[in-house]
Amino acid sequence: MRKILGLDLGTTSIGWAYVKEAEENETEQSSIVGLGVRVNPLTTDEQTDFEKGKPTSINSDRTLKRGARRNLQRYKQRRANLLQLLKQHGLIDDSTVLAEDEKSSTHSFYAIRTKAVTEKVSKEDFARILLMINKKRGYKSSRKAKNEEDGQAIDGMSIAKQLYEEGLTPGQFCRQLLKAGKRYLPDFYRSDLQTELNKVWNCQQQFYPEILTDELKKELEGKGLRATSAIFWTKYGFNTAENKGTRDEKKLQAYEWRSKAVNTKLTKEEAAFVIAEINNNLNSSSGYLGAISDRSKELYFKKETVGQYLYRQLQANPHTRLKNQVFYRQDYLDEFEAIWETQAKYYEVLTPELKQEIRDVVIFYQRKLKSQKSLVSFCEFESKTVEIEKDGKKTTKTIGYKVAHKSSPLFQEFKIWQILHNLELRNKQTKEIKVLDADAKKQLFDELNIKGNLNANKIIEILGYKSKEWEVNYTTIDGNHTNKVLYEACLKIVEMEGYNIGDLLKIKEDSDEVNLSEVKMEASEIKKIIKQIFDSLNIRSEILEFNAELEGKAFEHQLSYQLWHLLHSYEDDNSTSGNEKLYELLGQKFGFKREHARLLANVNLLQDYGSLSAKAIRKIFPFIKENKYSDACALAGYNHSSSLTKEENENRPLKNKLTLLPKNSLRNPVVEKILNQMVNVVNTLIDDPTFGKPDEIRIELARELKKNAKERAEMTTNINKAKIEHDKIRKLLTDEFGIKNPTRNDIIRYKLYDE
Repeated sequence: MRKILGLDLGTTSIGWAYVKEAEENETEQSSIVGLGVRVNPLTTDEQTDFEKGKPTSINSDRTLKRGARRNLQRYKQRRANLLQLLKQHGLIDDSTVLAEDEKSSTHSFYAIRTKAVTEKVSKEDFARILLMINKKRGYKSSRKAKNEEDGQAIDGMSIAKQLYEEGLTPGQFCRQLLKAGKRYLPDFYRSDLQTELNKVWNCQQQFYPEILTDELKKELEGKGLRATSAIFWTKYGFNTAENKGTRDEKKLQAYEWRSKAVNTKLTKEEAAFVIAEINNNLNSSSGYLGAISDRSKELYFKKETVGQYLYRQLQANPHTRLKNQVFYRQDYLDEFEAIWETQAKYYEVLTPELKQEIRDVVIFYQRKLKSQKSLVSFCEFESKTVEIEKDGKKTTKTIGYKVAHKSSPLFQEFKIWQILHNLELRNKQTKEIKVLDADAKKQLFDELNIKGNLNANKIIEILGYKSKEWEVNYTTIDGNHTNKVLYEACLKIVEMEGYNIGDLLKIKEDSDEVNLSEVKMEASEIKKIIKQIFDSLNIRSEILEFNAELEGKAFEHQLSYQLWHLLHSYEDDNSTSGNEKLYELLGQKFGFKREHARLLANVNLLQDYGSLSAKAIRKIFPFIKENKYSDACALAGYNHSSSLTKEENENRPLKNKLTLLPKNSLRNPVVEKILNQMVNVVNTLIDDPTFGKPDEIRIELARELKKNAKERAEMTTNINKAKIEHDKIRKLLTDEFGIKNPTRNDIIRYKLYDE
């Protein structure tokens, strides 16, 4: 009799059945020895989030609160250190009152802070000012912690100065650039765009007061291009003006209208077009970082410190909210410098040494982000588990090479070749299947390696077939994401230098942003064009060449690899932008100008990791071009699936019990809990003399566990969409057809009727 354990793994529980199954020659009958259920200890939120494709740990809320406590603790520690220093140098004593202790003391403190920039204040007041700056010391960016919702920090003070000095709007400035033959247009501060919108609105409102009302202006806030245009059509029955011509003619015409709209009457369609364009620019520039950049710009032009800026608001409105008005760390540093230099004239105790200690060690000290390298997985091929002794106890430890970054050019090229060997063409009519030959794979590789992800129709078109007749076994093929974003940045640099990207790449579309995956020109031609232009600009064109098969130090000395490594690994510096040293390095090593470097610094590279180390990939790479992944691994000396022969499988040593997964060993905490509960079930049954160790275990997974996070999220979205649609049909059947309680069949009949 074979003893078989059947397990049904679900998100809420684990069902099990222990069966004795009769062999063919045995007279005994099969029987169920026992069955049962073990409930998984998941909270409602854990289960719901997992099913929705949100693998969030139950401890994430605790982590956030712990982070808040740490921030408070660090602030108090800075405050205690600052007070100690101030007492040591006689600026305050134990009897000094530092807290706000009277009515409107907040306003009086800001008044003193404002005064301290230019006039003498008492030592006690100076100490209070330092404590205020210590409490709120400004935002310091990190290149490693980018968030799309926060928007982008604008580094365009030189352009803002030019607008201010020449009295131009962003639209007029762009028109001047286009007329001068420039093709790359810069980003603008949100406040400059808002000023332009107000000027355009006020001018055109004189001619169309019944359309451009205050209510409409409020309704358009935060809307994009299409949403703004749709509102004009819905409310007033006209569309924005049609902009005809070539790509360059359309761009120039748009800015001609924007330039005139400030002081000249336009048609209502043209006015709507201009408002939609500016509103779209405003919507794109919004966000947390955009607002910080605007405040920093205002301080610069009004020659104010943070304290003066806030005190001016309090004077205008004593109830104004100061809490969420965030400034750059550099703005607070500038204020600290101004106040210290002024007060140092009156107090000899304020020495440069004390200033450095208070500024760099106490108030503005910022520790580096804690390294997370320990969380990076080990390569399955280039790692091993060793037994070590720690505190008299034997334990195991994994040593070896860590997995490679997904953004690495080595990983990106390796991934493409791996996918291409699995690609098949199938005729829709005859069902004939074609496997790609070496030339076809090389052709596709060249395109994917520069243009990034390509959809099925593009793939079929590149191979010379018709998408009506043929299909492939992928909806989208992953290309080289790193090369795509770098090449698109290179094209912006080319455009910045006055070249017409539309003509060079033969693009007919209107979009200002070039999406390489949509460009019809061959990838090799695109590379050739950029290379020639870079040579003429004295930019090292070798950054476009990468050879994954170079050995030794020659691999790491490739300029393309060095450029990727610099952009990927650089964190930040103490400059205002946080990237000044990066700009300098990009110029020294590769020949990029400062404006070019600013573009490259904002390139978004993938932050995830692969499953193999760079060492393993470089070993396999010579074989992956001509062989499938499994064969390439075998040729490189790796067993990719850790598969065993029949004899090896029968003779392999088995454990008496399963081992629990270590805490946080899996990235998904819910899956980790479920698997550990399964281990507990199996071990409990083994210990029970009624059951014992099974000869075979069969596992069935619930639907949610079979799907990945993306598929679960998509499934949840579809379920919610169907529910909303069915609720509408149910209401319609009740209201219009008089069906009191519509059934599922009634809903299906209506959907068939509607089709």
